[in-house]
Amino acid sequence: MAAEKLSITGLDLYYGAAQALKGVSLDAEVGQVTSILGRNGVGKTSMLRAVSGRQGIRSGQILWKGKDISKLRPDARAQLGVATVPQGREIFPLLTVKENLETGYALLPRGQRRIPDTVFELFPVLAEMMGRRGGDLSGGQQQQLAIGRAMVTNPSLLLLDEPTEGIQPSIIKDIGRAIAYLRDQGTMAIVLVEQFFDFAVDLADRIAVMDRGRIVLAGKTSELDENEVRRWMTV
Repeated sequence: MAAEKLSITGLDLYYGAAQALKGVSLDAEVGQVTSILGRNGVGKTSMLRAVSGRQGIRSGQILWKGKDISKLRPDARAQLGVATVPQGREIFPLLTVKENLETGYALLPRGQRRIPDTVFELFPVLAEMMGRRGGDLSGGQQQQLAIGRAMVTNPSLLLLDEPTEGIQPSIIKDIGRAIAYLRDQGTMAIVLVEQFFDFAVDLADRIAVMDRGRIVLAGKTSELDENEVRRWMTV
């Protein structure tokens, strides 16, 4: 039986002549949150783009539940359960909340096209705003919508890119509770890219710290020295 995890090995990724990832290797297991920490511009988003297929890799391998997805198109990866909540949210501003959520239907067989009750249990505000245009929501509400849209696709690997960026504290708590709930269901691996240290560490089962395109520190949250992790965040 294939291991229930994401396993990436030796990833090299370039934008033109500039190398963004240098031999990156990482595991992220189902039922856990793996937090990727680091300063701006060290390769965190590039790693998520490589896993989702939004950016091709030069070399290395990406396995999801034992299947090599390194060369698959983004839609084929999504069919295998890979969902991304991108930095900047990328919701459709002119579509209603309901229509934004329903864009996740494209990946689902006709008989499974429904918005899970869990979306509204975790983010009640979305139920109240189904007819509101996405662009009229606050930044925090848009972030909840982006996570809800990913949940509609019934993912087993959820990639979250800085979900707390520019969000008010009360909604950050809601998003943290939602991520913890999804992890605790035990059916999903969650990779969380984040700069908000306390948020990322409180949720993380495992942490990987990046610097200049490499992973420089990694391990179980309980076994890492918090001061050393913080040092890489502030250098």
